[in-house]
Amino acid sequence: MNTINPKKLLNSKWTAVKPTNKEKHFIVTEVEYDENGTVIVCSIEAVMSKRPFPINWHDLKNDDVWLHGWK
Repeated sequence: MNTINPKKLLNSKWTAVKPTNKEKHFIVTEVEYDENGTVIVCSIEAVMSKRPFPINWHDLKNDDVWLHGWK
C-alpha cells in the first residue's frame, strides 16, 4: 500500500502497473482542496499523450494498480 500525503500530491509521478494505450507514466497536474484541506478534485496526466484523467486520489494508494515514481 502506497502512503500518500495529500499536500504533496501535486506534480507527483506515478507508474501504471498495467499500462493501457502505451500510457505508463503519469503526473498529478491538478489538486483542489476544500476549506478543511480535504482533496476534492485530483487529475492525473499521461506523460506520453498529455491526456488528463480525473482520478480519486485514494486509488493511488493501491500498489496493485499504481507505483510511486517512474519505474
